[in-house]
Amino acid sequence: MASRAERFKKAAVKAAKTARKWAATAAREADRLLAEAQKRAATEQRQRQIKEALRRTGKVLKAVGRAAIVAGIAAGIASARAENRARKPTKKARR
Repeated sequence: MASRAERFKKAAVKAAKTARKWAATAAREADRLLAEAQKRAATEQRQRQIKEALRRTGKVLKAVGRAAIVAGIAAGIASARAENRARKPTKKARR
């Protein structure tokens, strides 16, 4: 029969091996979680960038739309003024 010290040593070695095995498993799991978190962060960052680009595009399109409306109004006003000026009869035409 093994002595008390030998049994203690055997149990300590077994516990150390088990702990090392679980530490390696935990490290692998932590690496996996880190990789997934980085992927998600990259995806979220990409989505954020896409949303920002869409917002900027929307702002530009709004500005273009406003400019088109203003240009249309200005063209209408200019056309109306031109018509009014052309239609005014001269003094000779009134007689």
